[in-house]
Amino acid sequence: MPRREFVSANTVLTTTPLVPEIVLYLADEALPLWSRTEEELANSGLPPPFWAFAWAGGQALARYVLDNPDLVADRRVLDLGAGGAIAAIAAAKAGASYVMASEVDEFALSAIALNAAANGVVVTTLPGDMLDESIEADVILVGDMFYERALAERTFAFLCRAADMGVVVLIGDPCRTYLPQQSLSAVTTYDVQTPRTLEDRDVKPTTIWRIRPSDGARAVAPETQAAQ
Repeated sequence: MPRREFVSANTVLTTTPLVPEIVLYLADEALPLWSRTEEELANSGLPPPFWAFAWAGGQALARYVLDNPDLVADRRVLDLGAGGAIAAIAAAKAGASYVMASEVDEFALSAIALNAAANGVVVTTLPGDMLDESIEADVILVGDMFYERALAERTFAFLCRAADMGVVVLIGDPCRTYLPQQSLSAVTTYDVQTPRTLEDRDVKPTTIWRIRPSDGARAVAPETQAAQ
């Protein structure tokens, strides 16, 4: 089955309470879809289908961008590790001149295309790992990318390079384990409704963060830091 057909057949076009302006193809449950994704590729050990859920960080970013369109208007925007691309779609709706969404998951790329079309916006998909690539954006949006240490370290290094080049970096994150809070400044916080199948609570306080100016003290949170 073509991946776009698989995504649409295993999800429902719906909205989230925090961002009702955007419709997304979302799954009701993670495990059944995970199993069906493995079967479709005849492969096991795949990562969860992150693209099929509106995670707290992405929802918060989308809300913030829609409420503050001047941040992205007439600018090139990259949604890094976009999942279903709720933040990218918000940027397009807010008037960004060119919107990109990067993902390593081929199903996510199909979901992004479907979600963009459902919202009547154009989002250019960038397949593969972008963390060692050159940066060609004016604004970078990052939602929920700090849940694994190795990924967090590479992501933060990429974002610091971007910030030092003058790129506006906005991170939506509910204080995941490896979020480097000591190198960030909090902008605002939203209470995001999330399913208990994904999170440890029904409402997840989620903050929009910006990278502080370089001071030589940037570091990813230590491995011993407790998850929030």
